[in-house]
Amino acid sequence: MYLGSTIDQGAGTVRAGSVSKWFEGGGGRSVATSEMSLDAGSLAGRLPEGELVASCRTGDALAFAQLVRLHEGMVVSLSARLLGDPEEARDVAQEVFLQVYKRLGAFEGRSSLKTWIYRIAVNQCHNRRRFWHRRRRDRELPIDERVLAPLAALERRGGESPYYETLRRERARMVQAALLELRFEHRTVLVLREVEGLTCEEVASALGVPEGTVKSRLSRAREAMRRRLATLLEGEVAS
Repeated sequence: MYLGSTIDQGAGTVRAGSVSKWFEGGGGRSVATSEMSLDAGSLAGRLPEGELVASCRTGDALAFAQLVRLHEGMVVSLSARLLGDPEEARDVAQEVFLQVYKRLGAFEGRSSLKTWIYRIAVNQCHNRRRFWHRRRRDRELPIDERVLAPLAALERRGGESPYYETLRRERARMVQAALLELRFEHRTVLVLREVEGLTCEEVASALGVPEGTVKSRLSRAREAMRRRLATLLEGEVAS
């Protein structure tokens, strides 16, 4: 079962660009350090990762906006799948990039910048779920709403008939429903590996756990998904 082919890659990324626009418009300046230069010159083209990070560390506001643009789609998409709520995902994404800016000086380059940002995003999603749990929000939000919200932005693919679009959306709905029933640690490793396409080594780096732990969680997550999807399919047939 490969989730990347089942959950539309565009799910949860609707208006992802609003995150970079928020930073470009000054939304992050009130919490940024005084080192951020608001008069930074325009960057010519896309900088290599090392140069981009170096420019961000000097307080280059436009360099940081470029960094956000490069990674915001990934962060919003991941957050939407882990949380089941695209609005919350965009809020989390803003917090993720605020943390990225504050902590960029501690980035040592032992992993890729993308993997490092994944780790921050997963931690922020975990914190948001703990916040929900304390306020029982995750229990109050109907499962149908949590399942359908990340899929609401799905658009018809070019040349796809309404019939096949309906089948695709229904399949995506069932997979998302099964995904949201998994334990967070299993959901996370499954999304990172199967949807985001990270290797087990990269997932381990992003989560800060041994690679063996990733493989164990992945095996359990796949089995849990298989059982949950089988149950959902049986329910569809029975109805």
